[in-house]
Order: sequence, then C-alpha cells, then structure tokens
Amino acid sequence: MSERIAGRVRRVNGPVIEAAEIPDALMMEMVFVGEQRLVGEVIKLKGESAVIQVYEDTTGIAPGDRIYGTGHPLSVSLGPGLMGTIYDGIQRPLEALYDASGEFIDKGLSFSALAAEKEWDFTPLCSEGERVSEGQIIGIVQETERIEHRIPVPPGVSGKVSWAAEAGSYKVSQIILRIEGGDGEKGAARELTMMQSWPIRRPRPVAERHPLSLPLVTGQRVIDTLFPLAKGGTVAIPGGFGTGKTMTQHAIAKWCDADIIVYIGCGERGNEMTDVLNEFPELIDPRTGRSLMERTILIANTSNMPVSAREASIYTGVTIAEYYRDQGYHVAIMADSTSRWAEALRELSGRMEEMPAEEGFPAYLPTRIAEFYERAGYMETLSGRDGSVSIIGAVSPPGGDFSEPVTQHTRRFVRCFWGLDRQLANARHYPAISWLESYSEYLEDITPWWEEKVGPAWARDRREILELLQKEVRLQQIVKLVGPDALPDSQRFIIEVCTVFKNAFLQQNAFDTIDRYSTAEKQMRMLGLILTYWRRGNEAIRRGVTIVKLRRMKVLQEIIKMKLTIPNDKPGQFDRLEARLERALDRLGAIYG
Repeated sequence: MSERIAGRVRRVNGPVIEAAEIPDALMMEMVFVGEQRLVGEVIKLKGESAVIQVYEDTTGIAPGDRIYGTGHPLSVSLGPGLMGTIYDGIQRPLEALYDASGEFIDKGLSFSALAAEKEWDFTPLCSEGERVSEGQIIGIVQETERIEHRIPVPPGVSGKVSWAAEAGSYKVSQIILRIEGGDGEKGAARELTMMQSWPIRRPRPVAERHPLSLPLVTGQRVIDTLFPLAKGGTVAIPGGFGTGKTMTQHAIAKWCDADIIVYIGCGERGNEMTDVLNEFPELIDPRTGRSLMERTILIANTSNMPVSAREASIYTGVTIAEYYRDQGYHVAIMADSTSRWAEALRELSGRMEEMPAEEGFPAYLPTRIAEFYERAGYMETLSGRDGSVSIIGAVSPPGGDFSEPVTQHTRRFVRCFWGLDRQLANARHYPAISWLESYSEYLEDITPWWEEKVGPAWARDRREILELLQKEVRLQQIVKLVGPDALPDSQRFIIEVCTVFKNAFLQQNAFDTIDRYSTAEKQMRMLGLILTYWRRGNEAIRRGVTIVKLRRMKVLQEIIKMKLTIPNDKPGQFDRLEARLERALDRLGAIYG
C-alpha cells in the first residue's frame, strides 16, 4: 500500500489525535501515525486540520510526529484462509501477533490477514473470451472440508476475460484472471487475484433484498417455538452480568443451521474471551464431527485493548460475513457485546469534546446501531445465489436495567428480543430467556415454514401455551397473597401445567447429549403432549376429577423426562407416550363418570 507524508501530529488525547498540515486527507482515510506506523482513521476534517482515531496504544506519540496517508479507507482483506482464524479488531491474526511479540502485542505490527505463502488448489469456472460481471463466481477453493470458497469478481468490476489461470495451486496474491474493458472504460485492464479488499464501513452491494421466510433453527426450544428468529433477521439478547448471554450465543453458534459463524468478542473481559478462544477449537460440529472452527471466524477484542479497535471490530466482522453471504452462504454473527462497543463510542466522543446525549452517549448512537443491524438480511447476491446474514447481538445493560439507552435504541432496530431474567438464571434455569419480556416479530413470516414442516397446529399450539403462561403469572400473584389452597382446581391446574411446561420444555440441559438440541419435529411433539395433558386434564376437572389424581398419574413423570429420554431420531416414542397418557386420562374419566 503506497504512503505519502500527509501531515503532523498537533495534539494527543488518548486514542484521539489532532493533526495539522494535512490538506489532502480524505474522510475515513486510513493513515499511519508516527515512525512506528500506528494504524489510524480520519474521522473529522476542518480546513488543513483533522481528527484521527488510532487503533493502537498511542503512548510515545508526540506533537510533530509525521502522519502518513494511504489514500484508502480502512479495509479488510477477503479471500481463502479466513476460516478458522482468530483476528483482532482490525483483522490482524492473533497467532502471528503472538509469535512476533509474545503475550503483549507490540505497537506498529502489521501482518497479512491471509496466509501469504500458503498455496490453495484453485479450480477456474470461467475461460478466455468469456464476459464476467461483478459478483460472478470465477473459481472455487476448498477452504475447509465443509466450506467451498467461491471466488467472486469484486463489486464494480466487469469485462471480457483476456487470460485465465489453469487449475492448480496458487497463493492468494497470484493473478488468476485478467479482464479487459473493466470498470466500464474501453481498453482498461484489470488483474484479479484470489484476494480482494473492501472498506469495513460500506455495505457490500446485492442484487435484491428478499422478504424473510425461513427460520434460523437453533435447537433451543424456548427460541424456536416461542420467539423464533428468521434467517437474515436481527435479535438482541440483553441481560445483566451472569445471566447467560455468552452461553446462549455459544449454544446458537454450535447448533443453529447457519453455514458459517462469525463471533465478535467486542470489549468483553479478557477471561471471557479466553474461554471462547479455548472452547471453540474444542467444540465438535454436530453436522461433520470435526472442529467447529472449520466454519467459524473469531474476532477477539477485549476490554483492555484500545477502544478504537473495539469500535472497528463490529464492522470488520459484518464485512467478512457479507463476503461469505455473497458466495451463497447463510452466516450468523454473534456480537458480544454491543454495549461495550457503544461505550467505546462514548469514550471517543468524549475525547473529541462532542455534545453528549443521554448517559453521556453520543447523539449519533441510534444511527450507528441502526447502520450495524440493517446490514443483516436475506439477499439475492450479485452472483444470483441466495445468502443471508443474521445478527445476534448481546447487550449488557448495567444492573440488568433494560431502560438504559443502548438496550432501548437496540429494541428500535431489531425485530426479535430475547430478554434474560436474573431470577431464572439464579434458579439455574437455562436458557434464562424470559417468556414475559421476550417477543418475536417474525412469526407471520416463518409460520408457513413451521406448518409445512411440523404440522398446521404449530401456530395455534404456540399461542395457546403463551396464553396459559400469561394466566399463570396473574394466578401466581394471587397465590402469593392468599396461598394456593384458595384457588379452585381449574385454576390450580393452570399453574400445574405451566410448571410442567417450564420444566419439561423451556428448561434445557446443554450438557445432556439428547436434550442439548431438539429438532423442529421433536419440539412440536413435546408441546403437543403437554397441551394434550392440559386439554384432557381440564375437561376431566370439569367432570369432577381432582388435581391430586392428575398429579399422581405415573405417565406425567415420563412426560417431564421426555426431553432426556426420547432422542430426536425416534419420534415414534412420542406416539407410545401419548397413547399411555390418553389411557390414563380415560381411566380417570371412567372412574368419575
């Protein structure tokens, strides 16, 4: 990347630097500060002065130090070799940084985001004389056993192929295609490699945005059945410290039916990020039996790293996700947590002496949150394939207060909300997603899929159990005042059924080989059994059967344990369990006439 002397440092204020004598700077241009070449970005221009945010520790930078311009915006490198790699917030491979500087990263280190010396087996998909257009797949590389890396023509590039590389092994920097007449200019030529660059703050173009119609199946029953997320959708997971945000994201990353996972550790504590870095390589992908890292990209930016890099890490992750979406993959982004990202915005805004808004956050916080979440979606890519980016963002409100600005602004821009409850977490109820505060606006979009896959009763059964949970909340308030014995059996049975539903359905054991993941069919059968118990039991109570008799049915214990005893691949066991339930209820009905 070419450099020019663009200006000099006038003032240093933490990660924010004021520059003078910088008349040719561009807005959002990437620059290098000082002789150590610290990476920075121009974020404000005024005459021949500028404000630069630096993505590394600025200790040692002094007024008068030179600033070198690049003429390019802050960008990420895209190509084979991304999968399974762990990066920092500005896409520097952590393994290379560790090898070069040890446990503490030295300043000014720069490494290629892609392994420059590694050769990849390239299979071309176009030939000399063929016309290619932006987004078209020109070749494939088997990046991992599961992920076929499809090399696209960069956006804005098109023309006639004058030369194409033959099938063989190539480095990412070697030329694989020459195009004439590119960029719409007659006679202009363009050489393409397997690697391309893209500015992190600019969304990659698509052909069309599709309406959402497919669910992102996670295998977590409280999510899939009660508060489902669509592929290409957005969801917030707010919760106080220790309520299970990170663990919920881990479970979704492992079990959801997305093709690729991008995990962004944005400003979380070092020990939490260490757990992620240690656990993810050891997790086994249930679809292939191999390491989950073969379809995962990690971006680690802990709270003790420079705040500017924390702010950039969100955009780095979503740009990589869009690149794989353009290849026709479904990508899920885990952002943990957007609150730390917002805190980085607040610190940078304060150092630039901008007028603060609520709780000190900058006035443009809602705009930045909206810009991030709107990059999700289910798209028709420029290559004609369908791909999606789903964003699952954790929010860490101080003290679990959902009324604070980051949570409130995030709710405005997401269509799904999984609120974590402190009491459920303390009771070891996992996942601790509150069925009272959570909601999903994707129900109408994905109901046709559920009804086609698991049966037409899905929407009705879901609505019925949610109504029971709402009634149970009101009855529990009465119980707290006067005790359960004051309620008639018909109302006590509502509490009984909801207790069974919470224990047998909503609560899930992430360490149990059967219970940690439930298919859509199993979820529907479990819900149907519990509702059969409710409907038939309620009818029996009206005929005079006591609630004590219903509780003492032996089959009830089998229903509570069905999540642990009936595997996903043996749905026939639900038929036998339902038959036993029906016979037990028939016997009670016969006794009471």
